[in-house]
Parts: sequence; C-alpha cells; structure tokens
Amino acid sequence: MIDATAEPLTVESEYRVAPWVEVTTLLLSLLGLGLSIYLTITHFQPHALVCSTSGLIDCQKVTTSAQSEILGIPVAIFGLANYVVMTALNTPWAWRARARWIHVARFGLAIISMGFVLWLIFAEVIIIGAICEYCTAVHLVTFALLIVLTRVSPAQLGWGRSRAS
Repeated sequence: MIDATAEPLTVESEYRVAPWVEVTTLLLSLLGLGLSIYLTITHFQPHALVCSTSGLIDCQKVTTSAQSEILGIPVAIFGLANYVVMTALNTPWAWRARARWIHVARFGLAIISMGFVLWLIFAEVIIIGAICEYCTAVHLVTFALLIVLTRVSPAQLGWGRSRAS
C-alpha cells in the first residue's frame, strides 16, 4: 500500500525493496541456474540424467522429445540463458541500480519466462504424456520468482500509483 503522506521518492530510494526480496530472488535465480545447467548438460549427455522413468514421471522421454528443441535449439539452453540473465538482474547490485530499465527487464523477463513455462507444462502433460522432475523444479522456481516479483515490482515501478495533478 502506498502512503500518500510519505516523502516523495528520491533517486537513491526510488527502486528500493525489502532485503528479503533481494535475498529470495537471488537464491531462486541461483537454484534455477543450477537446474538449468544440469538440464543443459544432460541434453547433450543423456546418460548423465538421473531421474525416474516410470509412469507419468519420465525425464528421458521429456528431454529427448521433439518438444525439447525449438528451431533446433535445446529448450534447456533457453532456460540456461534465462537464468543467467535473471541471476544478474537479481543480484543486490542490480536491485540497487538507478536505471529503471533494469527493474522493468527483471519483471518483464519473469512474465515471459512464466508464459514459456506454461507452454512447456502443456507440452509435457498433453503432447508428450510425461513430466520431468527437474523440469518441474525449474517450473516451480520460475513460478515462485514471478510470485515474489509480482508482490514488489508494480509498486517499485510506480505502476498503479495515481498521479497527483
């Protein structure tokens, strides 16, 4: 909630968020990065993949399916690129940056990432008929990151704030 009686925001404090946000988003980004690195490695070295292969949970089936690549590029590479950028955008230095575009990019990337995750979940469940536990972990991290950012980014960026005449 915005306090109408508060002092106007200064350049130094305009984009500040609570410390728990910085820590949580960085940890989630690092977790997503680690999982994405593992999935990228196992895409190129399928024998390194350690997971269940029974019933609905079948990582091998998911990671070797036609849907595991887009235009010949492994989906894992997209996840890796996403989390490299997201980790950089969620460092304490990026959170304290004065450049508004960094904060908009962070929130925008989280929204785009979640849209991509929804497609991947559809592909796993409907098209492939199996889910990958590591992919699901990345999906959950992406969702958690979006939830945290949805709680702080609109207020941080001044979206929804009425402008006084």
